[in-house]
Order: sequence, then C-alpha cells, then structure tokens
Amino acid sequence: MLIFLYRTLVFVLSAALGLIAADLILPGFEIVWSDWWGFVLCVLIFAVLQSVLSPWIATMARRYAPVLLGGIGIISTLAALLIVVLLPIGGIRITDAVTWVLAPLIVWIITALATVLLPLIFLKRRLDDKDAGRDKRSNSR
Repeated sequence: MLIFLYRTLVFVLSAALGLIAADLILPGFEIVWSDWWGFVLCVLIFAVLQSVLSPWIATMARRYAPVLLGGIGIISTLAALLIVVLLPIGGIRITDAVTWVLAPLIVWIITALATVLLPLIFLKRRLDDKDAGRDKRSNSR
C-alpha cells in the first residue's frame, strides 16, 4: 500500500511539473494561478486521466491502428489536456493551435523525465538520511 501511495505521489508531482513547464515555455498555455484550487484539481484530474487513458488508447491502437502504438503517451497526454481544459474548473487555458500541438509534447517529456528522476531524488535523500542515522549511532558508541 505504501508503494502504491509513493508511486501515486510521484505521478501527481510529475504531472504538475509537466503542466508548470508548459506554462513557462508556451505563451498560449496558461495556468490560472489566482485560481490555485482549480489548478490542483486540474493536476489531479490530469494524472487520473493519464493513468486511465494510456492503457485504453493502447488497446484501441493495438486493435485499430498499430502504427500509433509508439505515440501512446503523447496521444493520451493530448486527450487528458483536452478534457482538463474543457472542464469548467478554470485552472488551465490553452489559447492557440500551436500550443495545442506543442503542449502535449512538452508535458509528456517533462512528465516522463520527472517520473524517472523524482524517485531517484527521493531514494537518494532517504539513503542519505539512513546513512546519517547510522553514523550517529556508530559515533555514540
């Protein structure tokens, strides 16, 4: 259960980082920071949609369009972005066509990198904490 919660936290954090990166890079991608609760909901909904849509789109692609299998991550990111932007919570806006093309790519890349790197950062910190505790115990003896 703890591992599931840890993976969920990493996935939600990576989704938030991907959306924030798109906001910083693309002028047509806007996070409404004044409505921070809307952004938090968008991140949570986006993360859930990503985890649900990826396997479903992969199944559909395998069945009807095997050529699309390589782009499942980007396609599911686009679908999740589309749904989150259309929801009336108002946390994220995408205003132009170029941003609709580039945002899924940026969010997908950052999310993929964060999903790999965040566990390494957390594990390193946890190992450093264990080593510090071990050093304290060995010095007190």
